[in-house]
Amino acid sequence: MIINLIQTLILTQNTSGTSGIVFSSITILILLTCSSLIAASEVAFFALEPSDKEKLKNEESKNAKSALELLNKPQDLLATILITSNFVNVAIVIITSSLLNIIFPAEEGESLMRFVIDVFLITAIILLIGEVIPKVYATKQGVPIVKMMAQPLTFISNMPPVSWLRKFLVNGTKIIHRYAAKKEVKVSSDELEQILALTKEETTSEDDHKILEGIVKFGITDVKQIMRPRTEISAISNTLTFKEVLEHIQEMGYSRVPVYEGTLDKVEGILNIKDLLPYIDQNETFDWQSFIRKPFYIPENKKLDDLLNDFQSKKMHMAIVVDEYGGTSGLATLEDILEEIVGDITDEFDEQEIKHTKINENEYIFEGKTSLVDFYKVTKLDGKEFENNKGEADTLGGFIVEQAGRILMNRESIQVENCKLIVEASDKKRIKSIRVLIQDEVDSSLNTEL
Repeated sequence: MIINLIQTLILTQNTSGTSGIVFSSITILILLTCSSLIAASEVAFFALEPSDKEKLKNEESKNAKSALELLNKPQDLLATILITSNFVNVAIVIITSSLLNIIFPAEEGESLMRFVIDVFLITAIILLIGEVIPKVYATKQGVPIVKMMAQPLTFISNMPPVSWLRKFLVNGTKIIHRYAAKKEVKVSSDELEQILALTKEETTSEDDHKILEGIVKFGITDVKQIMRPRTEISAISNTLTFKEVLEHIQEMGYSRVPVYEGTLDKVEGILNIKDLLPYIDQNETFDWQSFIRKPFYIPENKKLDDLLNDFQSKKMHMAIVVDEYGGTSGLATLEDILEEIVGDITDEFDEQEIKHTKINENEYIFEGKTSLVDFYKVTKLDGKEFENNKGEADTLGGFIVEQAGRILMNRESIQVENCKLIVEASDKKRIKSIRVLIQDEVDSSLNTEL
């Protein structure tokens, strides 16, 4: 209706020649100015930084309050901007076309030339003056433009027919969102890792990137991969005297200690050291066993995200990992889980580094009991080839035994992709020391050199 009215006014002005040209030119300039302001406001409103919004909240002006009201309803704001922009641009096209008819009347045989002029000239004007230039400017002057356009956009948003179309568009998008929300988008962990690798920027610190990688792998990591193995668990027997318990606690340096009955396969519970502090001066006959708390048992294949939820709900920090036969396989703590995301957390009782010797950039010597996870961290290998080939092994020595089918002797080795694992020292029971050579050429096969 509005566009038809504009076109009628232009046609009535055509009879007066010069006055029609002047009226059309002024109208086009006004509409181009409106188009520029609307395009600039689109970028300005939706590119505001949190600090800019805080500045607007601290201001008492009407413009700032109007801007905040618009920002609280982003869908309504965007609909208003898009509807107004389209109205204005269509009006510019109609009026410019009418103006060209007055100045350059189309003659027979020149319809193609006139069509090219109409399309390319009008499009270039709208793109440059009404879109590109104001949007580039708005990226640097966002806050002033927001305050300047807040009240005009509020007025336009409530003015028919823009208000009617705005409500129609917003309600329509809500229906579409409800329908789209029913369809779940499933993304695998491998796809997330690829996305993370592609989006890594030079400005992102290495620590931040490692945290993101830890979060991606968090939900697919088993407890068995991060637990402290049975052979390294520091525990006490429930038959010790109170004095012996205090001596063991002081020697171990842990805030929580498992307590077993007979063997480590029968963990009776967890002793929290802070419970004993008020009774530290008691004699040997003190009943310290009454402070033992019930243990929390978990299977080896439990996922870390599930274990973290259990720790939060049960308000616990330690769990006993059991194998398929019910025997104690290892021990997992809240600290072990957090280290998978944020990296190693050390205190005064922790060993500062994983025991290994770095010969050069491509050669290391590890203990056989080094966990595969720690091995990946030191060598900076992604570990995919190891994880794809390994079975139940969690240590570097166990992986070699698993792949070779026996305990390799000194100087025997296996090859995993571009990584050669050479046994430096072993006995009849286990592999004690391993030399790791990272080669430049990748060998995708896994073989044993005897």
